[in-house]
Amino acid sequence: MVDKYLNRGKMYVLFEDNIAISECVVTDEGNKVLELKNLATDPKYQHQGYAQKLVEFIEQKYKNDFDILQVGTGDSPLTLPFYKKLASKLVAANETFSLIITTIQSLKPENN
Repeated sequence: MVDKYLNRGKMYVLFEDNIAISECVVTDEGNKVLELKNLATDPKYQHQGYAQKLVEFIEQKYKNDFDILQVGTGDSPLTLPFYKKLASKLVAANETFSLIITTIQSLKPENN
């Protein structure tokens, strides 16, 4: 998936001790909207704040050039709470640059 966005975006990788821990791609979607794509953290380093630090770096880097940081995510109970928690922190820190979460519906059939 990263290859799909890389030609029109920028990849950022968070390293610690020369080890790639977390990565993401950001793309300019026009109208001052920056989209965060493919945020991923090595499973050995998850739940330690690395992804949050990477997103905070993106927010600081682009807050003067964009009004919205947007992310499209599935409705997974593993990812949605992370983005909701992160959105409240970013919006509280900077009222002019907000994180918009677009939930992409799961492809799993509903249980009837």
